[in-house]
Amino acid sequence: MMLVAAGCGWAQADQMAVRKWVGANEKKILEEYSELIRIPNVTADLKNVRKNAEFIRAMFERRGVAARLLEVEGASPVVYGEIRTPGAKRTVIFYAHYDGQPVDPKEWLTPPFEPVMRTASVEDGGKVVDWRAAAKIEPEWRLFGRATSDDKAPIMAMAAALDAMKATGAKHRANVKFFFEGEEEAGSMNLEKFARQYKDLIQGDVWLICDGPVHQNRQQSLFFGVRGVTQVELTVFGPRRELHSGHYGNWAPNPAMQLSRLLATMTDGEGRVLVPGYYEGIVPMTESEKRAMRAVPDFDAELMAELGLARTEGSGEKLIERITYPSLNVRGLQSAGVGKEARNVVPAQATAAIDIRLVKGLDWRRQVDKLVSHIQSQGYFVTEKDPTEEERKKYAKIVRVRRGGGYNAVRTSMDLPVSRAVIAEMKRMHPDLVLIPTHGGSVPLWVFEEVLATPLIGVPIVNHDNNQHSYNENLRMANLWRGVETMAGLFAME
Repeated sequence: MMLVAAGCGWAQADQMAVRKWVGANEKKILEEYSELIRIPNVTADLKNVRKNAEFIRAMFERRGVAARLLEVEGASPVVYGEIRTPGAKRTVIFYAHYDGQPVDPKEWLTPPFEPVMRTASVEDGGKVVDWRAAAKIEPEWRLFGRATSDDKAPIMAMAAALDAMKATGAKHRANVKFFFEGEEEAGSMNLEKFARQYKDLIQGDVWLICDGPVHQNRQQSLFFGVRGVTQVELTVFGPRRELHSGHYGNWAPNPAMQLSRLLATMTDGEGRVLVPGYYEGIVPMTESEKRAMRAVPDFDAELMAELGLARTEGSGEKLIERITYPSLNVRGLQSAGVGKEARNVVPAQATAAIDIRLVKGLDWRRQVDKLVSHIQSQGYFVTEKDPTEEERKKYAKIVRVRRGGGYNAVRTSMDLPVSRAVIAEMKRMHPDLVLIPTHGGSVPLWVFEEVLATPLIGVPIVNHDNNQHSYNENLRMANLWRGVETMAGLFAME
């Protein structure tokens, strides 16, 4: 796609023209978006994930983008595209992922891959509405379905932005590349292979990471770092089989009780991790980053009210401060049964699934090593396999540790020339722009930093209360329309 560079940067008139075009084409955008949402995209569903890739490639090809699928052995494809602009001084690469988290249809109010519009969030009593028959699509309406927010929304916003620019005559002033991944929700296990195999093709001046939500008060934000992540599963063993709690309770060790006590030794109850050495090596914030953090709007009280919380961890520290620390989160517990499935037994085993979030300077493998050392210090024999009969008889306390994959945190300096350029462009469109040094979530950006040595800046567009990774995921319409404007402005950046 060859577009001629011309004139100065993105102007208010361009933004208003795009906004007017979006207002006149909302239903057209939603029709195409609904088609995309209907294609199941759970990462492990390889056949449908590839269908998503083919659909997105065709979307961008129809818009004149030179689009194709990048392949590496054993991986779902990356959708790649480019727009070359004569005379361009900069190449900007837009990242998003098209795969999604697993779904349990029983948890959803409506089928997860059948997009449904509601007048508001489920928590606020949103009612199903036929948007096709409506005279106007209200900005507070929400489209429900898996990946409506995470992460097909920015892909649709980019496609619509290309349409808007063509219709309004807005010009591209930089080279633009697109990189849409299909394995992010499974840890991007092949991303490094893609980066190394296609290193020359995907070179650029900055990667714009279009994933995650905007600030909780709905203001547009930019983030300059993400936390790293890894997972650990701990299983504590009791008797070889479940035992009658009347006959054997208070005699046979209860693994659920043991695991609960073990987990309680890991934090102080206020979010501070007590594992020795857990905070050693953290790269401190720069003065620019500290100033940016102080300027972030304080939305904690409103967020607590929204979530029904009477207190938070951290002894009074704000959320924006808390995400600059590494965390240790119990993301799930399992032992015997509860509710209708509860039985009067001493469980045979108990399992905790843990995720560890890391900040700049920490290595995910070493962080798990520290946790294992702490578990051993509590008197546990640690094994990576189910315990043998000999081990059961020898050790009073046994934990099986299963390590997951992971990656480290990254953080781009806000003071780089390209960072300042992106900030300036975004502030033209969003004067109340919020600058966030580190995002709370995790995206495997270390690959781009390590393999490509390219700065990374996050450009989220979706609503913070979108239920991503959970049931009833949704996208607020105002965020989609504003996202189209944002992408158009960034496409026009010099």
